[in-house]
Amino acid sequence: PLGPQLGERQIQIGAFCKEFNEKTSTIRPGIPLPTNIKVNPDKSFEMHINNPPVTYFLKQAAGIKKGAMKPGKEVAGKVSLKHVYEIAQIKSQDPAFENVSLQEVCKRVIGISHSVGIEVVPHLEEE
Repeated sequence: PLGPQLGERQIQIGAFCKEFNEKTSTIRPGIPLPTNIKVNPDKSFEMHINNPPVTYFLKQAAGIKKGAMKPGKEVAGKVSLKHVYEIAQIKSQDPAFENVSLQEVCKRVIGISHSVGIEVVPHLEEE
C-alpha cells in the first residue's frame, strides 16, 4: 500500500493523489504505470510516470490476458515484428532506455516476449 509509505516519509497523501490523478487523467484506468517518486529533504516530491511495462504491450498486441506458464515449451500468443517495433518506439521514451538505440530496444522487447511465451513472427496471418 502506498499510503503508509508516503506517510512514513511525511508526504501529504492528498497532494500526492491530486498530482498523480492530474498526470494520469488521460490514461485509461487499469493500465499499469511504473512510477518513481523522489522525496526531497523539504518533504516535497518529484514524480516520474513511465510508460506501461513491455509485457503489458506484448500481451495487448498478442490479445492474451497472461503469458505462458512454461515459456519455451508453450506459446501463449504471437506478435509481429511491426508490433515489436511499435512497442520499442514507445519504450525508448522511458528514462531506462534514454541512451539505448532503437535496435537494442527491439532486441530487448523480443527477449521479453520469449520470456513470457509470446512468439515473434515476421507477419501475423489473417484468419
